[in-house]
Amino acid sequence: MTQMTYPESRRDTVVETHFGSEVADPYRWLEADVREDAEVADWVARESAFTDAYLKALPQRAWFARRGQALLDFERFGLPEKAGKRYFYIRNSGLQNQAQLFVREGLHGEPRLLIDPNAWASDGATALASWVPSHKGKYLLYSVQDGGSDWRTVRVLDVKSGEPLADTIHWVKFSGLSWLGEKGFFYSRFPEPDEGEAFQSRNFDQKVYYHALGTEQSEDRVVYATPEHPEYGHSAEVTQDGRWAVITSHIGTDARYEVHAIDLSSRDWAPRSIVTGFHDAWSLVEGVGDALWFVTNQDAPRKRLVRVDMDRQGARFTQIVPEREELLERAGIVGNQLVLNYMRDAASHAEIVSLDGKRVRDVTMSGIGTASGFRGKPGDPETFYAFSSFNRPASIFRMDIDTGVSEPFAEPKMDFDPEDFVVEQRFYPSKDGTRVPMFVFRRKDVAAAGKPVPTILYGYGGFDIALTPGFSASRLAWVEAGGAYVVANLRGGGEYGREWHDGGRRANKQNVFDDFIAAAEYLKAQGITREGGLAINGGSNGGLLVGAVTNQRPDLFAAAVPQVGVMDMLRFDRFTAGRYWVDDYGHPDREADFRVLLDYSPYHNIREGAAYPAVLVTTADTDDRVVPGHSFKYAAALQHARIGVKPHLIRIETRAGHGSGKPTDKAIEEAADIMAFMAQWTGLSVPEGWLFM
Repeated sequence: MTQMTYPESRRDTVVETHFGSEVADPYRWLEADVREDAEVADWVARESAFTDAYLKALPQRAWFARRGQALLDFERFGLPEKAGKRYFYIRNSGLQNQAQLFVREGLHGEPRLLIDPNAWASDGATALASWVPSHKGKYLLYSVQDGGSDWRTVRVLDVKSGEPLADTIHWVKFSGLSWLGEKGFFYSRFPEPDEGEAFQSRNFDQKVYYHALGTEQSEDRVVYATPEHPEYGHSAEVTQDGRWAVITSHIGTDARYEVHAIDLSSRDWAPRSIVTGFHDAWSLVEGVGDALWFVTNQDAPRKRLVRVDMDRQGARFTQIVPEREELLERAGIVGNQLVLNYMRDAASHAEIVSLDGKRVRDVTMSGIGTASGFRGKPGDPETFYAFSSFNRPASIFRMDIDTGVSEPFAEPKMDFDPEDFVVEQRFYPSKDGTRVPMFVFRRKDVAAAGKPVPTILYGYGGFDIALTPGFSASRLAWVEAGGAYVVANLRGGGEYGREWHDGGRRANKQNVFDDFIAAAEYLKAQGITREGGLAINGGSNGGLLVGAVTNQRPDLFAAAVPQVGVMDMLRFDRFTAGRYWVDDYGHPDREADFRVLLDYSPYHNIREGAAYPAVLVTTADTDDRVVPGHSFKYAAALQHARIGVKPHLIRIETRAGHGSGKPTDKAIEEAADIMAFMAQWTGLSVPEGWLFM
């Protein structure tokens, strides 16, 4: 194996002094927007051509592309949303680039196509993002995402005629959409960015607006803003009875909120304080009359359910369901009962209780997996939920809330048997003895044989986000080919509530890396994988994870694929939404945080002279969440360093963002590249003449 000759990347002499430490940043010029800077665009073109030639030559790529496509070619449904007598839901017939939105008149009515995003752009990269029917189902409010950007354009459709209204809202980002009856809606937006700064500049001064149908956006009413605190973000949610608009405010990504309520029956819509101080998480469940229900972690790290009674004296709090050992993820009021969605060791279960918290029944799940949904309305007789796992695409069920009986609404028809695979949950000790869960997904015959196989280890470990079992065609293809797929539930995530999250953020971030490294060592010690047979993968904060552990323990891994990662930990807060992430990472301009960040920043800690695994960095040119400059700089630094002869490449998607809205054909191509790269360096090959060849 000989050293690759990579495309040239100019190195500058940028050096800055931070708290007495000199920090070099030779590739800062790669932070410029590829759409605005010709030199960066040229670098991207050269790197893309180089990487594309390598990936297309990989022997397993064609199989992963073909099998990944076949595994996605089945009818898929989203959770139905009921409004009046109409049922709205999304559906993808199989390989459509974007799912379509349908409506039925009654549960068993004939489906009618309302929105087909596949007609919006020739490359399939313009997507239907969020959508909300009005209370009686007369109108549909929806947002459009172009090229993977976080920016949204909001529009309104007349459901009966299928014709769009003239109402159009621009510069919406990180916003809920909530109707007030059939006459208007609430949304959140930022000021219009300066020319050429839409995909790079930081986002400040978000406001909540009310838009009345038939009016111009310029006439929209500001209903909540904090001009004295432009760093605050705000979202609004209207209760089903139209009585209250609940405003939830945040500072960063941490689940610490202030909550205000607007009595929509009043004339002045003056906000009333419910929770102040940004101390705890508060998630609105629903409202009925003067009562509001919330899930909160106030005095309950794994969360509890409370009712807030709004009266002239203020807000009175009553605990309805106390904290339990399991994590209370969410709740909903359906009919005259509450559906509680719990997580136990990163797997889902649900139960129904009365409005005063008394247990009614459990909701039975079929194995280890993820249950989602359980939305509904007070007085409704039904709710819908989805259940999925690594070996089971999402099935949609309708549950009668009074009897608890569930019946299928939409079940996928697959060309594989889920019973051919096994999903195990294991626990392993981290460096400090902390017990950490992981899921291990394999073919049954592979697990029974007990021999080590090429393995992908996936992790995230941040922002209070839990990794739960879910279906992926590319991951199933890897397991079909004889490999193992493992998800480690690292500290920093949301699997066990506030304490688990706190254990892996800011000064405790190294715990996340230790948990991941311990997972890798466990997989080898248990004979699940072997030396030279382990690949690691993660996206966004998980891309940071992969970059950091690759620097710390390059000897452990055969291949590493950090996707859309946060790679420069000293400048992440200077772009778009990056300023929010200080809750998890700390502030680069504060010395104590700076020392921690510099110690693990992937871009700054590449170990000259060490033998690195094969690395495939992935990003997208329209990612305005984690701007692609992170990955550009990191890849250039990898290619410059003397870190062995294995390839260190960057794959740059065009007309795509951080992940959401990506068309199916691009998703298949990207997955084939990634899986083939990891197969090449872990020794995974498809057996000759096997069932799916």
